[in-house]
Amino acid sequence: MPRPNSLRLHVPEPAARPGEPVRFDQLDFPKAGDVPKPASTAPERELRELPFSLIRVLDDEGRAVGEWDPKLPSETLLRGLKAMLLTRVFDDRLFRLQRQGKTSFYMKSLGEEAIGAAQSLVMAEGDMCFPTYRVLSWLMARDYPLTDLVNQIFSNEKDPLKGRQLPILYSARDYGFYSLSGNVGSRFGHAVGWAMASAYKGDDKLSLAYIGEGTTAEGDFHEALTFASVYRAPTILCVTNNQWAISSFAGIAGAEETTFAAKAIAYGLPGLRVDANDFLAVWATTQWARERALANQGATLIELFTYRAAGHSTSDDPTKYRPADEAEHWPLGDPVERLKQHLILRGDWDEDRHQTMIESLTTDVRAAVKFGEQIGTLGKSKPSVKEMFEGVFEEPDWRIVEQRRELGI
Repeated sequence: MPRPNSLRLHVPEPAARPGEPVRFDQLDFPKAGDVPKPASTAPERELRELPFSLIRVLDDEGRAVGEWDPKLPSETLLRGLKAMLLTRVFDDRLFRLQRQGKTSFYMKSLGEEAIGAAQSLVMAEGDMCFPTYRVLSWLMARDYPLTDLVNQIFSNEKDPLKGRQLPILYSARDYGFYSLSGNVGSRFGHAVGWAMASAYKGDDKLSLAYIGEGTTAEGDFHEALTFASVYRAPTILCVTNNQWAISSFAGIAGAEETTFAAKAIAYGLPGLRVDANDFLAVWATTQWARERALANQGATLIELFTYRAAGHSTSDDPTKYRPADEAEHWPLGDPVERLKQHLILRGDWDEDRHQTMIESLTTDVRAAVKFGEQIGTLGKSKPSVKEMFEGVFEEPDWRIVEQRRELGI
């Protein structure tokens, strides 16, 4: 038999690399308001077109249009805007402090602030979020103390986590915020297990979890979706597709072949794909998924389609792998500016009040930082050594007792 043509390995490449013109013409979005909104209890087989579209509410002028418009009151929108702005102000300040050597590490949420803010306000008290490190706005929306955030980042004597976590790996159970983990894929499995336990007990509490699009290539993702599907776990599983998994672009995880929301179909789960720079669209899809879970219809997979405008972390230089001005050309815009424009269009906001809010939040952040600096920055202050022995065993065994005796604590 004749031999076939030579085989070729396909290695995905982003549309543009450093020094090349920015390109987003490969992206094709429906207009805001074009995607129909089905009933939250509709059978999954009737929902299989949704993963291939993009749910949008805010149009280019800032108007809320279409069936997914949640018709939120001004007070709720302003609360969301405040949480997003506070996240941005806090990020800018703490990023600079890391550059000054006052903490070892920091990660910004720039461009993704609408996600945590909207979903935090949708989910109820007692629900549990299993976060990644770019949903600080979840805590901001729930008025978590800024001083606790600063002290945790400085790992100082007043660190609420007693030095047991790296900077920005927050944990705040009372705020529905499960402990962060650098092993991002574990969030899905933990969230599904937590939700299964809630259902097993006959409770009414839900979980919500995040991973990045790169993590969908790991086994944790598939195992969690299997359990979520089989046991109809009352959970909302969110894939934050911000186009970059550190320096690997989304195509490495399969973005060229299909959407990440479409991966839900193989498990018999509904998949939603949402413009995550649109506060109203994130709210509406999360509310839809929450209603579905509360109706005992099980889990929903949501692809939060966004763009990571800053580097992966303070250890990353994105100009090494993408055009330096790529973030400025993201076609779905800036989430803060879009919500601000919507509020202005409604007559509920203006530029003067916006600037006043920024100045007020900046003052609050500076005060929190000053408080933390007085206690001590990285290496200048630290939790007591005895903290390493606490929270290990319910009753300390003889080795713990002996080690503490040797240290004189």
